[in-house]
Amino acid sequence: MLRPKPIEVTPLEDYKLSLVFDNREHKIFDVKPLINGEGFGELQDMSIFKTVKIAGNTVEWINGQDVCPDDLYYLSKATVIQQ
Repeated sequence: MLRPKPIEVTPLEDYKLSLVFDNREHKIFDVKPLINGEGFGELQDMSIFKTVKIAGNTVEWINGQDVCPDDLYYLSKATVIQQ
């Protein structure tokens, strides 16, 4: 079975992403560990962080930074969406 693909992304406070995958799973991905490193420092600017969008099998920001698709799915935490 292939890894689920993100179909929706919403930036949240505290540098987290709300994700919906094509298998209907809702997850939260914490970007903070990435932005504290060298490669993702620009994402500390919330105006850049909020530009996140779906890009193929992952998400991408306006500056071209993206997250490994495996990390995006497997390191995200499952969440229950309130209806």
